[in-house]
Formats: sequence, C-alpha cells, structure tokens
Amino acid sequence: MVLLCLLAPARAEDVPGSGSNFGGVGLLEMRNARFRDDATLELGASWRDDRQFWFLQFQATPWLETTFRFTQRLNATAGTGQTSDRAFDMKIRLLSESRFLPAVAIGAQDMIGTGIYAGEYIVASKRFGAFDVTLGLGWGRPGSADDLDNPFFGARAPMTGEGGRLRLGNFFHGDMALFGGVEYTLPDLGPVRGLRLKLELSGDALRDERRNGRGAADSRVNAGLAWAPVPWLDIGVSYVNGSDVLARLSMHLNAAHPPPPPLLQHPPPMAPRPALPPEDAGARIVVPEDAGTVVDADAALPAPTPPAATEADPRQIRAALRRAGFRLHGLHVAAGAAQIAVSSNRYRTLPQAMGRVIRAVQPLLPASVERVELGWWRNGVEIGRAMLPRNTMEDVASGAASIEEARAYFRLSPATGALPARNRTTAARQRFAAAWAVSPRLDTMLMDPSAPLRVDLRLAASARVQMPWGLSAGGSVSQSLFNTFADAPPSDSVLPHVRSDIARYATEGRTAMETLTVEGIWNVAPDVFARLTAGYLEPMYAGVSAEALWRPVDAWYGVGADINAVQQRDYSQGFGLRNYRVVSGHVSFHADLPWYDLGLTLRAGRYLAGDWGATVELARRFDNGIEVGAFATLTDVPFSQYGEGSFDKGIYLRFPFDLFGRPTASQGRVLVRPLLRDGGQRLQVEHPLWDITRQGRQAETGRALPMLAQ
Repeated sequence: MVLLCLLAPARAEDVPGSGSNFGGVGLLEMRNARFRDDATLELGASWRDDRQFWFLQFQATPWLETTFRFTQRLNATAGTGQTSDRAFDMKIRLLSESRFLPAVAIGAQDMIGTGIYAGEYIVASKRFGAFDVTLGLGWGRPGSADDLDNPFFGARAPMTGEGGRLRLGNFFHGDMALFGGVEYTLPDLGPVRGLRLKLELSGDALRDERRNGRGAADSRVNAGLAWAPVPWLDIGVSYVNGSDVLARLSMHLNAAHPPPPPLLQHPPPMAPRPALPPEDAGARIVVPEDAGTVVDADAALPAPTPPAATEADPRQIRAALRRAGFRLHGLHVAAGAAQIAVSSNRYRTLPQAMGRVIRAVQPLLPASVERVELGWWRNGVEIGRAMLPRNTMEDVASGAASIEEARAYFRLSPATGALPARNRTTAARQRFAAAWAVSPRLDTMLMDPSAPLRVDLRLAASARVQMPWGLSAGGSVSQSLFNTFADAPPSDSVLPHVRSDIARYATEGRTAMETLTVEGIWNVAPDVFARLTAGYLEPMYAGVSAEALWRPVDAWYGVGADINAVQQRDYSQGFGLRNYRVVSGHVSFHADLPWYDLGLTLRAGRYLAGDWGATVELARRFDNGIEVGAFATLTDVPFSQYGEGSFDKGIYLRFPFDLFGRPTASQGRVLVRPLLRDGGQRLQVEHPLWDITRQGRQAETGRALPMLAQ
C-alpha cells in the first residue's frame, strides 16, 4: 500500500499548503516549496515557552509569498525576561511541480530586521499520494546546524547597528545545513477531516539566542499535527527542539474572493419605463460604433432617434434620488438623454452609483429618454462622468444582458465640474448641505517594539457642511473609551518629535478635537483637480495644505504635487499649538502596472522633520475594493540618527465596508508599521485628491463594473 502511494505522484494543488510555526507555508520550523492560493491573507500566532510569534502573511502573487513577523522572545543578553524582534520574510517559486519534477522555491527570512533569524534557503517539495516530501539547504539561521562547509561564499558578517537594513552581502554566506521532512495527510476520521502529521529535521541548531552553547536545541527533530477544521482556520500543535510544546493558530481569507456578506442588501427592483405614446412606440437608441471608449470632455454624444415630447418632473426625481441616498446637483432632460449630476456617501464606485441612479429615476423619466449621462460628485468636486444606454441597464437588471455585454456600452469622459445645462426641467441648485456621523472607531498600533498590539477604542463624531463653489467646513471630535497606550515608552528620537510622541497624543488627548477645517476642492480643467485646506488638519498638525492633481480618465498614470505649512498641535488636541513649525511638500507619480492589478506610487520631497527623500509604495488592488500594499521611505537622515529600524516602512490593508453587505463608501484601514519614528513622515490630510478622485478613472471603473447590478 505504502509502495503504491510512493509510486503514484499526486498534483500538489490537490492538498493546499499548511502554515509553519513562524508564519508562511512550510513544515514546522522550516519552509517547504508550497504556497497558499494567490491573494491569500493570513493572520496568526504561535506560542511556546519563552517565545511568541505573531505573523501576517500575504500571497502577493501566485509565485511570491511575503510574511511580516513580530517575536517576543527570551532576552538572550540578560538570560531572563523578554525582548521583541521584527522580521520580514520572502519566498519565491522557481519551479512548479510536474509529474516527475518537484516544486522548487528560494527564500530569505528576517531580511530587514535585526538579523536574529536571518537566513536563506533553497527547497524542493514533491508529493507522493498522501505524502509530501521536502528537502532543502539553508544558510544563516536555517543553516546554523553547520552540516556542510560553504563552497560558494565566506563567513557571514555579524549583524550590527539599528537593524532594518537589507544586507545583501550576507546572502548565502556562512554556515550551511540540510533540512527536510515529510507531511502526511491522514484519512478522514469521521467528522474530523484535514489532519496532517508533520515530521521534520530542522537546519536550525538553536532553541534560543543565549550564547556559549546555552541556547542550543536538544534535538533537531521536530514533530507536529496540523488541522484545518474549517477552510479559514488552521490549528497546530508540535514538539520542537526536543524540549518545548508549541501551539499555533491562524485565520486566512482570499482577498480576491472573500466570503459573501451574511446580510446582503439587494438593490430595489427595476421599474418599467413609462409607456411611449403610440406615434413613438419602438423608438430606441442607436448604439455608436465607438461604444465602450473614452470620449473627450467636449465631444457630443451621438443623437438618438427622435424622442417623445414628454417631460420629467424634477421635484419627483430629486425626491426619488434622495430616497436612494443621492443629493441632486443638476438635471437636464432633452434630446433623448437625461443628464444627471449627483453626490452620495452611500456608494463607493461609479458603476454602482450609475445603476442605483437609473433604478431610482426609471419610472420618472420620459419613455423617450434612451441614455443616462451621469456626473458623479464627491467632496464638492466632480470625479467622474459616465454614459449608459437605458435599455442596457434594463437588460442587466432583468438578466437579459451580462456585465461583460454592458461593458461595451459603458462610456467614460473626463470630469470637468460643469453641471447639466439648465432649462425649465431643471430644478436643482447648489445649496448648503450638511452631513454628520457618530460611530465607534478602533485605532491600533501593531507590532510596536514593546507590545504586539496597542489599541485606542474611541467614540467619534464628525460633521461637514457642503457649500457652493466647492467649499466645505467641518470637523471631528472623539472620546477615548479604552486605551492601552499609557505604558508605552517615551520617544528617544534625536530628530524633532513629529510622530514618535503618538502615545502622549493618545493618552493626553482622550477627549480630542481631531480636525476642524475649511476646505475647497475644485475641477480646474478636464481631469485636473485642486484642493486648499486650512485649519486643524489632523490630530498632530494645524496649518494650510494645498494640492493639485492631473489624472486623465483613460491614462495609466497620474501626477500630483502638494505643499503644506503646518505647526504642531498640543498633545491634548484642543486649540493649543506647540512651537514646532515646518513647511513640507511632495511631487507624486501614480501608475497602474500591467501585472496583477498592481499600483505604484512614487513621492519625493520634504517631510515633517525637515528631511528630504522619497517614498515608494506598491499595492495590489482587487475588484472588490480590497487593497494590500507596502511602502518604504528613505531620506537624508542617516540610519544611525533615525534610530531603531533605520528607515520608515510598513504594510497596510484597506477594505471597503460594503463587503459586509450594506452600501457605503466608507472603508477601513489596518497599518502594520514595525516602528513609528520621526524620519520620512508625511502630513495626513482628510481628503487627498488621489484617494477621492481615482474612482472616476477607467482602470477603477473597469474593475468595479460588476457593481452596476448591485
């Protein structure tokens, strides 16, 4: 039986990879050549005596696994107590498994941390029936067993300094060791399914980091059991180093295909259009040959067949749109087309806004109207324009047409800020409009050196009054309900404390006026936007901020610039100000990359501490609005002066709240920053132009077009 299993290779995809103790897919302490499904996010932890690991993993592409890890471990210098460590790992697939060849991967761990766990490896895995066999070669920490002399490179340089730097000169240097193991998928045991038995020979000779041999492991042989009781949960227990029991727990989801919301709010049914008078029955729009393309701002849309001579009631249309969650800015019905300008905080994407607007006005528009031209406004500025034939939306709503068929007729044009031409069917005017919200908010600091998680639970209230000419005034206040920042150590930065006093702001500002601003946002030319904001701009800074952005609707790029003259606020976050003043600003370049829906942002300029440098940000954005990204900033501040971590870097996750089933434009953000220091820090304004206008771009609209039916 065993021989038959060994002679019958199985495809690796039949059984998904399972997690290792340190995060990432692997055996126990060692990695294998397996990967999670593309776009998988995993958050988990493992616990053993003297050591805890907290990890966040993202399968960034089908062939690239990334892992950020925070470790609380035994203080090897003192021999007692605990200290913390942060690490970043990466694994790359070199070869996919075939019938006769193994999967092969190469990886590096603790690439830009302190180097305690730094090392590299090459590993191969091959599946034989229920057995998955792994064999690898490690350098550095995975090679500390020192089985082999290194025939390629010399000794590994000791890790010194503040950590956080990529030390390419150490890659594949130093000790080498073989590692390997086998993972056996057990048969189903009644209701218990998905059990896996793991046996491993580790290349790591250490249990902990104590010197003079005191930290050596009693054994390199580790054994464990892994179980996935449900598809999104992994549980594991293992016996490692010949001395310790380790427990592991992780949760994961696929960012590209999250689970459906439990309480999905479906759109209202599509009402029939009013009947045409007999003499106009059968009149339909003539679809242009260039449908599906982007047109110039001033280009005239093709004329439909002659419309029926009926009129829309603007008061009824305004009321219907209000019930659907929209504010009407302008309306013009003529020549077989309805031009409608609206704003809303309820809908995140232009296609969803288009679908909901047509559903709302469908029974109120004349039967002769054959196309709807929508101007979509947000924060007092038009961010996108779209046209959709009315009958296309009717077919999508009834199921007679697919989203892909609708894609051919959904047309975008540049945002200009021009309202529909006014005639006697227009009853909308630019008026004052107020909006407010009260909600709980959880501010987090993940992977701080002294704690894996700090939280500040607040009750926040915000209000904003939208005025004519693109102006608005508003602010926000909050009250801390539960706060764990009180025991955070004080900043030891030698730079101006532009961010590192965050714990003082959190504790002394328990009742805080977070923002109080007057702001103007305008369309200054087709697809050119400008913003001017003055007041208390964010919890730490007050002053004036100006920004301009050019992002052509059909282009893969956008270019912007901002300048800010600010003064630091008191820790209490009232009206008081501190003595620190600075002028900062950046030029920015945003680009859509042709791979995996990746987006690149480059910024260069002056930061809040007066330092000059540049920021690189790379993010992957999914059709559902989830975005996972990473950033790094290098400035003229020397690594030694910056302090621990050497330079600013982090990982973030953005997710739209409409994933939970209720239409909303709001989104959440989780930021994992190994350290919050003072170098490379930017001003955080409420309404950066790229964030509020990018939903009007062709790239974003194309991804979000399925929301036309939602």
